[in-house]
Amino acid sequence: MRLLLVEDSARLRELIGETIRSAGWRLDAVATLAEAEDAFAGTRYDLVLLDLGLPDGDGLDLLRALRRNRNGTPVLVLTARGAVDERIAGLDAGADDYLAKPFNNGELLARARALLRRAPVSADPVLEAGALSFDPATQEARCGKDVIALAPRERAALEILLRNAGRVTPKRGLEEKLSEFDEELSPNAIEVVLSRLRRRLAPFETRTAIETVRGVGYLLRETGAETPR
Repeated sequence: MRLLLVEDSARLRELIGETIRSAGWRLDAVATLAEAEDAFAGTRYDLVLLDLGLPDGDGLDLLRALRRNRNGTPVLVLTARGAVDERIAGLDAGADDYLAKPFNNGELLARARALLRRAPVSADPVLEAGALSFDPATQEARCGKDVIALAPRERAALEILLRNAGRVTPKRGLEEKLSEFDEELSPNAIEVVLSRLRRRLAPFETRTAIETVRGVGYLLRETGAETPR
């Protein structure tokens, strides 16, 4: 899951970013309408967290433009505008939910999870291969009934590999999807993440294997049998 935060306060971007990333979701954070438009031009998002009072205009303008272009990405409005008529204006403009500042981080995550569950992109919520499954909305990985504890980037890598199960996922594709704005991955970051992911999965009989296709990328395939420990 990749989210976009549009918020002009650097401090709030930092705090909300910590909360979102702690849930295992990837986040791009921008401060203006222009930056948000650039972000949408090159990236598909699963959810937008949108402030309304931005330096170069009203966040509702971005929201209306998305809906005019038939972009159905869920939008959760985060704003200090708490009056009823202002909330109505936001919902009528196409917002899916509305959260007034200041808000509780737990409620922010709960509302985000609810929107992600209802979003068309998560209509096929549970990804599966062998005995391994992953729910993008809850970010929970399982082997049968057992929950597998994963770090955020390990969860993100597993989701990408499962979406491409049986096909090679190019290394460059993993790098692009695991990176965030203003953050560069180290040269061996993907190898480190995949190595850790393999170790996390090793104690479980997932009936899958993550193979390195040298010079190309990685392949998650079903083994049809218990994976070696």
